[in-house]
Amino acid sequence: MPDQAEGTAGSPTHEVRDFLRRRREQIAQRWADEPLFRAVFTVSRDEAVEAGKAVVDALAQVADAARVEDPDAAGFTTVREQLARMGAARSRAGLSTAQVSGEMAALRPPVENLLLADLPDASAEHSRACVTTLSVLMGTLRVVVMQTALSEGQALIDRQRLQLLEVATPVIKLWDGIVAVPLIGTLDSARSQVVMETLLESIVEQQARYAILDITGVPTVDSLVAQHLMKTVAAARLMGAECIVSGIRPAIAQTMVHLGLDLGTVVTRASLANALGYVLHQLGVGIVNPGTNGTVTR
Repeated sequence: MPDQAEGTAGSPTHEVRDFLRRRREQIAQRWADEPLFRAVFTVSRDEAVEAGKAVVDALAQVADAARVEDPDAAGFTTVREQLARMGAARSRAGLSTAQVSGEMAALRPPVENLLLADLPDASAEHSRACVTTLSVLMGTLRVVVMQTALSEGQALIDRQRLQLLEVATPVIKLWDGIVAVPLIGTLDSARSQVVMETLLESIVEQQARYAILDITGVPTVDSLVAQHLMKTVAAARLMGAECIVSGIRPAIAQTMVHLGLDLGTVVTRASLANALGYVLHQLGVGIVNPGTNGTVTR
């Protein structure tokens, strides 16, 4: 069999390249009726045909470079985004990775039948070599689709995770110039970073002079998270706001002491209520509590 790597005239890769360019329209028309294209491009069949032509062009370019086994071939670059959208669309429709792969495999028979029809006078050996080259090329296309679909899926998971972190980190306006971040659940470095960013943005938006970081609902803090909290306090100061940390549990207090963290410059209070009382006092706001005998105490 001729050396595929050389891509010389008459070689299988050369033959497949010429076939793809020659039968571009027919291949795209057949693909437009396959489940992968038909289910993704639902608005217009012409849109599915154009998408198919773009993929055929990419395959021809890969064959021209004699890199039919290389998912990183330059020819795939132009269609990676399109293939990612297609794979992601099928995944969102509820198809598993194996099912998406199966739909990709279904694209090969229509192309293979056209190729065999184009080689009526070729020797059996040459026909087999061309079909093998086409099969390898279509298999590489499947790999590219699965890679892009998985990457798109991971990117979606990362975006959703970040959105969940932001939702789980609310900033509450308690008073004019006072904001609070009540933290609940486990803190890790990623969430601690979101806490810092969210708090600093709220300080700017609310023009807050005081920010309360309440960790009553945080069961434990490791060294990295403790350092993030300290950096958050320092960053808030740079933004012109004083940051008060409230709700430090005994176990967390011991951890911070063992870690040797210097909390001497950080204002701490036992609870969120105590922290709010401290801030209101700093603002000169009087707190009036009704007494048991009908009088009021301040």
